[in-house]
Amino acid sequence: MTTHQHDPAPGAEVVLIRHGETAWSLSGQHTGSTDIPLTERGEAAARGLAPLLAAGPFSLVLSSPLQRARRTCELAGLAGEARLEPDLVEWDYGAYEGLTSKEIQRDRPGWMVFRDGCPDGESPAQVGERVDRVIRRLQEGGGRVALFAHGHLLRVFVARWIGLTPSHGAHFLLDTATLTILSNYRGLPAVQCWNAPLAPGP
Repeated sequence: MTTHQHDPAPGAEVVLIRHGETAWSLSGQHTGSTDIPLTERGEAAARGLAPLLAAGPFSLVLSSPLQRARRTCELAGLAGEARLEPDLVEWDYGAYEGLTSKEIQRDRPGWMVFRDGCPDGESPAQVGERVDRVIRRLQEGGGRVALFAHGHLLRVFVARWIGLTPSHGAHFLLDTATLTILSNYRGLPAVQCWNAPLAPGP
């Protein structure tokens, strides 16, 4: 995939919300299609996002169909407006589903998902294609949008928003139950706020 700079619609603002903590996000296991719930702490953190997301109306709210994203959306107060978007599901880790990076690197030293992808799963370019479809949809609609999704997917999203390749998602660290705002600066795609720790701590 070549580097391409997306042109955001005038005034477009995209609020990215990574789902709250799960047992596997806590243990570092790669969680793609495995549909596990939030932990109690994850639910509490998601509730903490509600006052911040209630500050202004959204023209569109999209959520990954996986329950950890849908539940975060519900606890954050936006379930009534949300539409499910299959392109927002997490990276398909294929044979690496449920494994930690340390376990994977026993057989593949130096492996990195953003560069190498996953056997029987997705490559960085394939995840980038899904993200690009969502970005094009947002460009056409404009307005203020909220997206509830997953860590690796959202890291690719921000990279593509500012015109970098999907592999550049490796440079953006993202915690659970955090809020990121993408907008534009004088017509250029920009990051206004990144990985804001807005939810209460443990």
